[in-house]
Amino acid sequence: MANVFPKWCNWLPIRLLACGVVLGTTVVVGMSYYFTPKYVSIGYQPVQPIAFDHSIHATQLGLDCRYCHTGVESSEHANIPNSQTCMNCHTQIRKDSPKLTALYDSWRTGQPIHWVRIHQLPDHVYFNHSVHVNRGISCVRCHGNVNHMQVVRQDQPLSMGWCLECHRHPEMQIRPTQFVFNLDWKPGAGFDQEVDGKRLVKEWNVSPPITCAGCHR
Repeated sequence: MANVFPKWCNWLPIRLLACGVVLGTTVVVGMSYYFTPKYVSIGYQPVQPIAFDHSIHATQLGLDCRYCHTGVESSEHANIPNSQTCMNCHTQIRKDSPKLTALYDSWRTGQPIHWVRIHQLPDHVYFNHSVHVNRGISCVRCHGNVNHMQVVRQDQPLSMGWCLECHRHPEMQIRPTQFVFNLDWKPGAGFDQEVDGKRLVKEWNVSPPITCAGCHR
């Protein structure tokens, strides 16, 4: 009796299985990258109601981060300045600029400016700015060189794995507190990152949590 199916059909289940494995692996690998903060968040740069240039204010004019973000050393949150803070200068500087219309409207009406939030952790994540900056973790670690950005963008993924990398090895990111707000500071001849970093971790009793309860409260 002749075979109903040709011989090549004998290999069909194996070929289908192999294709399924390849396809499944491709999907898993693709999702593991394209659905992570490293891909979807880094570079996020929304249009803001006012084109605020950090490179002018922080680098050219030399304004300290804390002039605008006043709560960063004492609060969980690094607050966004209100319009009065801006108007301390802009009642005299570029006071007729049409680019600042939203600022003047906010100042006159008392209504806040609706800035678009860029760096946002999930609601189930606890993060305290003051704890970090008071123990030698600079703004630049999470936010990048904002002082050279004309338009602020997300510089780091802020993912759980990224945070844990720093929590497990704080000596590689810690710096003397007097340089926390100097975003251009780099370890040099007077400071060896690994050696002096370990010294600061010990002196300040820095022990970042690496368990779930540390950040998910």
